Amino acid sequence: SRRINLATKQRVLVTGAAGQIGGIIGNKLGYRYQLTGLDVVDHDYPTSHVADLSDLDALTPAFEGQEVVVHLGADPSPSAPWDSILQNNIIGTRNVYEAARLAGVQRVILASTNHVVGYYPMKQNPYKAIYDGRLSEVRRPFRLLDHTDIRPDSYYGVSKAFGESLVSYFHDAYGLSVICIRIGWVMTPDDPTFHPSALSLWLSHRDAAQVIQRSIEAPESVGYAIVHGMSKNALRIWAIESSKDIIGFEPDDGAKEDWSVQDGRGGATP
Repeated sequence: SRRINLATKQRVLVTGAAGQIGGIIGNKLGYRYQLTGLDVVDHDYPTSHVADLSDLDALTPAFEGQEVVVHLGADPSPSAPWDSILQNNIIGTRNVYEAARLAGVQRVILASTNHVVGYYPMKQNPYKAIYDGRLSEVRRPFRLLDHTDIRPDSYYGVSKAFGESLVSYFHDAYGLSVICIRIGWVMTPDDPTFHPSALSLWLSHRDAAQVIQRSIEAPESVGYAIVHGMSKNALRIWAIESSKDIIGFEPDDGAKEDWSVQDGRGGATP
């Protein structure tokens, strides 16, 4: 299938450029694309804009001439209060889609989250047993969670489910190509061996860059899709195989099943 404008460097706008994944994109993919960054704070992208996602007029200049938008910007905390989620993750996400539509952007990539289905591992076995490290109680194989599952564990999870739904509307109504990545746990240090939930959720820095690259360069035939962004972990509870089928994502890394408690690193999911 023909890919989007690969004859020259694609113009890619990254919202939330000052964050952890924004830094990974800059470091690992900056050679490949013409990157522009957008955040509420200063950042070190070659071209950068500072604006609040809740202000559509302030966003608009950053979107001019862009081909792809990687939308990472959000309040990323599962414990964030409603007012922050409303402004940053709901109104802000709608503004990003609208600015992309108005600017003629070809594709938006949404950083969704495992928290869209977070109450499965918090409430229901075998997923909870895996997160708790009670592996002897897990009967395998079990049903892997897929793109049809929704069970948010927080306002944050709800906001990302909203983002998946709203961008489906933008695809159908306006023809915007959209790929939503349900991201697991990108962590620094890039080592998940401190807790079984981290072993399950881990998305390595290298694999984070790959899944975003694959999403940017996916064929035009991928109009709307939800894929999973996790490494090939032994304790995974996610149907990551579909990500290979849709965008060609094949993780290079994968966590095993051994962990040990480490000072300063908790067991809760991010």
